Amino acid sequence: MLAELAAANAAFAVIKQAVANGKDIAAAGSAIAEFVGAKEKLQNKAQKKGGGSDLEEFMALEQIRQREDELKQFMIYAGRPGLWGDWQRFQAKARVARREAEQERTRKRKHHFEVAIITFLLIVFAGILGSIVLLVLHTQGRL
Repeated sequence: MLAELAAANAAFAVIKQAVANGKDIAAAGSAIAEFVGAKEKLQNKAQKKGGGSDLEEFMALEQIRQREDELKQFMIYAGRPGLWGDWQRFQAKARVARREAEQERTRKRKHHFEVAIITFLLIVFAGILGSIVLLVLHTQGRL
């Protein structure tokens, strides 16, 4: 949890510095992507209860929320008109695409597992059948 929070804070510092230097918000695009990625990892960890205490999770998410509010202000005042709304729509589409990609990966993983199990069972069945044939041939004296 601390690693994700540190990554989000570092990315936000880059964004803040870019805006302070008079650059367009788009100049900090990679830092914004890192910030969002760290935010999602932190939220996922908090939902899975893999982080720390409840208070630690709450405080980390609260800090991320405050940083996101600052990012909103940067986009409103340092970006083009409508940038924040466009950003929110883009994030929503990207979130849906990531969720669909994860579901597709899960489906493929499940399919590969099923194919592996069926292949294993067919090999075992063929081995047992072959052993029975050999045993019958041996008892009849043909082998």
